[in-house]
Amino acid sequence: MTKRLLIRGAEVVVTMDGARREIAGGDILIDGGVISAVGPGLSAEGAEIVEAGGCVVTPGFVNTHHHLFQTLTRAVPAAQDAALFGWLRTLYPIWGRMTPEDIRLSTRIGLAELALSGCTCSSDHLYLFPNGARLDDSIEAAAEIGIRFTATRGAMSIGESKGGLPPDALVEDEAAILKDSERLVAAFHDPNPGAMVQVGLAPCSPFSVSRELMRDAAILAREKGVRLHTHLAENDEDIAYSLENFGMLPGDYAESLGWTGEDVWHAHCVKLSEKEIDLFARTGTGVAHCPCSNARLASGIAPVRRMRDAGVPVGLGVDGSASNDCSHLGLEARQAMLVARLKDGPAALGAREALEIATLGGARVLGRSDIGALEPGKRADLVLWDVSELPAAGEWDPVAALVFCAPIRPRAVYVEGRLVVQDHRLLTADANRLNEQARAAIARLAD
Repeated sequence: MTKRLLIRGAEVVVTMDGARREIAGGDILIDGGVISAVGPGLSAEGAEIVEAGGCVVTPGFVNTHHHLFQTLTRAVPAAQDAALFGWLRTLYPIWGRMTPEDIRLSTRIGLAELALSGCTCSSDHLYLFPNGARLDDSIEAAAEIGIRFTATRGAMSIGESKGGLPPDALVEDEAAILKDSERLVAAFHDPNPGAMVQVGLAPCSPFSVSRELMRDAAILAREKGVRLHTHLAENDEDIAYSLENFGMLPGDYAESLGWTGEDVWHAHCVKLSEKEIDLFARTGTGVAHCPCSNARLASGIAPVRRMRDAGVPVGLGVDGSASNDCSHLGLEARQAMLVARLKDGPAALGAREALEIATLGGARVLGRSDIGALEPGKRADLVLWDVSELPAAGEWDPVAALVFCAPIRPRAVYVEGRLVVQDHRLLTADANRLNEQARAAIARLAD
């Protein structure tokens, strides 16, 4: 069990509680990995004291969409200027050469980068399993880094020979996909508050799996009490494919197969219609907003203001490191704010709302009522942001500075009350060693 901690004297504690309180000079008391009190002037005999002067304290960021295996394929020259489908066709052959150790390494690198950006909980969407790789490889690697992990069992079953996008060598038999999904839920999914690992089911996309697999995955997920995730309405090509092959818009297709509801979240949703937004709001279907990836691939700007106003649950996702090409949730929050303003005007999304989407919004999208806010009873996942450093020099509003200014580094990151980052340094992995291993892996994958 983690020790008793008193985080004391923060410049501001951003609670994200029901009243969205911001407490100047606030303290946070942590007992056994759980927040027991938040407020000014707290005392706790025998607790370890952590001085938080010069810091804004927020809940940990929550990443709702990633493809961690892609961390070893950043800035690939032939994919740098391609749209989604061409980008995928360029990278599929490289991903097909990956090994289980590549999956483990890419997971460690991506989660390490996320932790250093203030992320305390991340999902991952692993949808290809070359050369004996399994989702187990990602789960084991995530445990080393020490942040919470929602591992989704992705899948592709419709290859090029059957009209799909992926090469036939990267698709799987649908019965085998469902059998392995059931195994993974039994082996790794923890439904309890404070869970470090949860499992979801995530057929990759409507253009890489059959109707039957989408339907059967939804049935299985609900039998097992786990969440559902896929890509949806990412760009114009995606919409055209849905209309041509299914005779309906992506949101309607999802609904027809059981893919709406509070246990479902979709990545991107750049091209949702007004009708589809209303459908998602009515059913509580979540969205992982990935603004950097959407800009990188020129997919468009998701209608986040309309979604939020309608009541759609929205979180942030960095997406795969081959389409971003980084795993930094602070930059994602900033980009979300900027592109929303570009689409809907200068008041479309404020800094505090961007922070809410990055924390409480992401927790809701992943179905985590135990994280996302700093209030008694929540797990002690929090970040001390060092606003005494140069990027925040001259700020008039330290909370808004976390989004408006250049990336501000976390002085400390806690997960379940345990330090993962201290004094801007990752404690759970050697960053230099990870970089060396990545270079060796790239040299092999490029052959």
